[in-house]
Amino acid sequence: MITAIDSSVLWAIIQQEPGHDRWLEVLLRAAYEGPLIISPVVFAELAPSTVDADELTGFLTQLSIVYSPLSPAAAHLAGLTFQRYRQVGGPRQHLAPDFLIAAHAMIQANRLAAVDRGYLRPWFPGLLVLVP
Repeated sequence: MITAIDSSVLWAIIQQEPGHDRWLEVLLRAAYEGPLIISPVVFAELAPSTVDADELTGFLTQLSIVYSPLSPAAAHLAGLTFQRYRQVGGPRQHLAPDFLIAAHAMIQANRLAAVDRGYLRPWFPGLLVLVP
């Protein structure tokens, strides 16, 4: 089972937010069940946490997380879903990157470890969201 990881989870770990230890447990269990991956969008969102890409890659390697390029199918799904979201009046508070992350998980993984900020389930109803 492939688990994609949202930046919200990794930021909680990096900043040692309350509950970060539960996220580490979730990722440890998920890694036992299969690969852990992040999309290029998540990698970019995590960039400010490190000096350079090598340092970030090293951090991710310590957590057994692999960089997974965004497939054309995932990018297309994200674009179409974001368009539908905007057409029904969805505000720009959830920008296309959030939809790219969710579509990447939907197409290239089996689930997404994320803090669900309310847009995942309505716009990606088939996506399994992994939480502590």
